[in-house]
Amino acid sequence: MPTGPLARILDSMENAAADAARPAPRLVAVGKTRGVDEIAALAADWARLRPGATLAFGENYVQEAAAKVAALDGSGIEWHLIGHLQSNKAAQAAALFDWVQSVDRPKLVTALAAARPESRPPLNVLVQVNVDGEAGKHGCAPGDVPALAAAIAAQPRLALRGLMAIPEPHPDLSRRREAFAAMRALHEALRADHPGADTLSMGMSGDYAEAIAEGATMVRIGTALFGPRPKA
Repeated sequence: MPTGPLARILDSMENAAADAARPAPRLVAVGKTRGVDEIAALAADWARLRPGATLAFGENYVQEAAAKVAALDGSGIEWHLIGHLQSNKAAQAAALFDWVQSVDRPKLVTALAAARPESRPPLNVLVQVNVDGEAGKHGCAPGDVPALAAAIAAQPRLALRGLMAIPEPHPDLSRRREAFAAMRALHEALRADHPGADTLSMGMSGDYAEAIAEGATMVRIGTALFGPRPKA
């Protein structure tokens, strides 16, 4: 039986989904500060464990991702931007990524749509929601989701795929689960108007089981795969 962090996490995800009587979500491996060699090794492990399936890989910064995408060209990795997107990086992000999970304002919608190359499929987009209303945190307010989603859906070069959130890292996991439940309700309401918005991206290394229990269809995991990030 395969061992190692990736195998353990995939098993844990499947067990959490089975316990909740839900389908297992997609894994997005998170590569902030990780080198090309580490990503390539993970991709090789993925190919052994999930032959024929596409590895989704998340990056926080456009510039850091650009070098990795170039170095791993032809690897078959699906690249996700999961960090805050500055407006002046939107054109580069639109050309570079397969998914942008952090759209939280109308200005980004317009910029991404205008810059998405015609040679590529529509860019998959998630609306990032500040579900706990944390001051200074990125993400739109829950009440702004319908209008922002409608703006995305109106753009032919974008594909509205759902919602993303990073709930407050409260030490009490039951509090985080409340946030995940609120996101599930938002997602269900969104799908009533946009059935193709099939993705709810939430849950990270310390709380993905709780997120899966509340209906996450995609989880973003870095530390549990790679270990603690190197100190600067």
